Amino acid sequence: MAFSQLEPFGSEAGYVGHAITAATIANVHRGKRQKAYDVKDFMPQLGPKKKQTVEEMLQFAQMMTIGLGGEDKREGR
Repeated sequence: MAFSQLEPFGSEAGYVGHAITAATIANVHRGKRQKAYDVKDFMPQLGPKKKQTVEEMLQFAQMMTIGLGGEDKREGR
């Protein structure tokens, strides 16, 4: 774990590379008076996930169904 903090490897190393690219592009296109973006601004925040409510789960399922060309066949929909 200590080595991983000094030298990221695996998927985290890929995140760093993409974050560097994203920060560079964002900084090229930012306004003159806008604060520069940091690589950390584009790193995913991995950690414990928030438990979803039933309503959030249903909303996600509905969004995916419609996005993939399906239809909601529940009564009243």
